[in-house]
Amino acid sequence: MRATRLVSLLLLLQTRGQLTAAGIAERLEVSVRTVHRDVESLAAAGVPVEAVRGPAGGYRLAGGCRTRLTGLTGDEAEALFAAGVSGPAAELGLGGELAAARLKLLAALPSELQERASRAQRLFHLDPKGWFRAEDSVPHLPALASAVWRGCRVRIRYREGSRVVQRTIDPLGLVLKAGAWYLVAHRVAGMRVYRVSRMVSVRALEERCERPEGFELSAYWQEWSRAFEEGRPRVEVKTRGPRGERTLVYESLDQARRELLRHGAALEVLEPVELRDRIAATAREIAGLYAR
Repeated sequence: MRATRLVSLLLLLQTRGQLTAAGIAERLEVSVRTVHRDVESLAAAGVPVEAVRGPAGGYRLAGGCRTRLTGLTGDEAEALFAAGVSGPAAELGLGGELAAARLKLLAALPSELQERASRAQRLFHLDPKGWFRAEDSVPHLPALASAVWRGCRVRIRYREGSRVVQRTIDPLGLVLKAGAWYLVAHRVAGMRVYRVSRMVSVRALEERCERPEGFELSAYWQEWSRAFEEGRPRVEVKTRGPRGERTLVYESLDQARRELLRHGAALEVLEPVELRDRIAATAREIAGLYAR
């Protein structure tokens, strides 16, 4: 366990450059004291880790030192090749690159790890699409991904309700949520999340995009999605069925009516009264239709 942590610390310094002890501790999920001890162990083993003093100090590898340490454990090889991201990668326009990278990595592994990695691909598959829903059409996703990679501003035409608007935005990152792609972007009016399937056109501009200071995609998405869920309309419905009384939550009375009608007589709505009336009216319409 400690040897794995030391390797992770070394690779962190190699890939991220200078990091504070607190920053390393957060990434490795250990205490700052443990980080100091691990750095001392690396130094004692001949790894040129140097301390940088001052408020913005921390640790770094001296003289641009780099390690050729690329070994994977069996569990790491299995986890890497079990991550079935080929579908999303293809949508981003990176399907061929991902397949080539996996082949190169597989060829570089020892024979026993090749077998474990290949077996993981045969036994596990990730399907991010939701059930019973039409897949989003995202023809402009590769263009957006390219703009995000290159850090350039884009001009989009975007469908908002029944109209199409034009916006010039700074694309900051792409998020795949339950089979749907979203673009997090910044414009004059502030931050905004766009659903990629609603993009009518995307044109990259020569201007560089301006990334807000301190912006972290994962942190922003977590906060935005929490606020989005809390801000959505909520209708609490009290029901009685085979498992007794329960309270269910829906976005609207109409959605609750559609969903609860599927249960037929197996589930009775107790509250709200307006929903009971709507379901009763629909039931009468259905009964009248089949009584002819």
